[in-house]
Amino acid sequence: MAAVGYTNVVLVVADGLGWGDVGYGGNRYASTPVLDQLAADGLVLSQHYTASPGSAAARAGLLTGRYSQRTGALSGESNRGLDRFSLSEATLADLFRAAGYATGMVGKWHNGLFDLRYHPNRRGFDEFLGFLNGGSDYFDWVIEANGKPIYADGRYLTDVLTEGAVDFVDRHHQEPFFLYVAYNAPSRPLQAPEAEVRAWREMARFNEALCRLYAMIHRLDSGVGRILEALAYHGLYEDTLVLFTSANGPWLGNERLGDGRTMRLDRDNGGLRGMRGDVLEGGIRVPTIVRWPAGLGTVRPSAAGRAGQNRMDGRLNAATTVDAMTHFCDWLPTLTAAAGVTTRPPNALDGINVLPVLQGNSDSVIEKRFWQANRYEPVPNCNAAMRDGPWKLYWPAIPAAMAQLPIDEVWRRGMVGVPHFETTIDSAPIRRSVSPSGNPELYRIDEDPSEKLNLALRFPDRLRAMQQDLERWFEEVHAERRALPDVWRGTR
Repeated sequence: MAAVGYTNVVLVVADGLGWGDVGYGGNRYASTPVLDQLAADGLVLSQHYTASPGSAAARAGLLTGRYSQRTGALSGESNRGLDRFSLSEATLADLFRAAGYATGMVGKWHNGLFDLRYHPNRRGFDEFLGFLNGGSDYFDWVIEANGKPIYADGRYLTDVLTEGAVDFVDRHHQEPFFLYVAYNAPSRPLQAPEAEVRAWREMARFNEALCRLYAMIHRLDSGVGRILEALAYHGLYEDTLVLFTSANGPWLGNERLGDGRTMRLDRDNGGLRGMRGDVLEGGIRVPTIVRWPAGLGTVRPSAAGRAGQNRMDGRLNAATTVDAMTHFCDWLPTLTAAAGVTTRPPNALDGINVLPVLQGNSDSVIEKRFWQANRYEPVPNCNAAMRDGPWKLYWPAIPAAMAQLPIDEVWRRGMVGVPHFETTIDSAPIRRSVSPSGNPELYRIDEDPSEKLNLALRFPDRLRAMQQDLERWFEEVHAERRALPDVWRGTR
């Protein structure tokens, strides 16, 4: 083990990877040997939640430690600025850079497309290689390196992103670094090298869509392996905290292939109900692994002396499952604490440092967590949920509130494969008719993680109390967002 004297952090985020999509999660057909070994070498978090079942909002919560409803990232419509979070927010990269770390991002940004003020290079990242919108073709891609476009050259995009991450490690291995690797795999479009897909076709068990999906996951897994190999090559494997997670749950519905065929992506999601887009467990509980065998060493201070210097035992045990409820918003305070970064963000956080929980020294977590997700202006009691310890309140989605306007769908499709440019954001209010919400549901997640037994009628007082908590939270976070000068505030 190399005694480097500081802790590097590598944060790897997949896109729409479910509990049932990994070998260590019980899928014997998924080929994820790297993630399986990472799980054996580290901690598996069995109740880890994304900040949102939607891509942009989830990433905003991860980067800021705050609910995206406070910060402006509400849904994925980049042409309306709904994917970006306010400039008043500090990011993980801002804090690491202030502490003297080299900061790099590779992959999918989806937190600001049409305004350079929201570019990763302006949000704390010294280096950025990837794309700014919410999706990309895997073969006919256009990405950028710090604002300069790079066009497809025959390589598979997942491999390009992996090579960018490895290159960052190679160039910064002699200094402290924070690296955020945001793969778009295994999200649409379903594309993988033919040689990779063949192994699943030969099983004769899956339709073409699932064959491609599993091939994409395998290529993603291999990419994570190459990043870990780069850390090991430079003697950093033991001293680097590696966090792997997914931005949200898997898509289980219809998928249109490039040849026009439409196929289902139905598959087991670890027994969880729901999928990407839902605040049911299947949409927000995501596979997560943390590996950090050497623990917290003495952090090399920056010139301004911002990085902490106290040595303590931060070792995380291998082959351990952590059942405590953790959340995307916890990672900003946790990762900075692990690295000894003492610079604090300007706004109050919604997450806490869960490092003591990961170390087995505490079971103290935030018991109450909240989710709410729909298109455009948030609608109360629509696709909303709250956890209060083992209890979960769930409001079903209202279809009209979840629908994307046709003009915005045209924008989304038109932006795939287009390099960055600046344009005026459409800030016009959205006018639509939304029906009343359905009936709330209540579950005991510790006893019923599949959300099969609705207990709303049996525990009316518990249901009512949680409804009131969710309503107060909704009013608080959206009042804070509406006061921001630089986020979309359209109304229905």
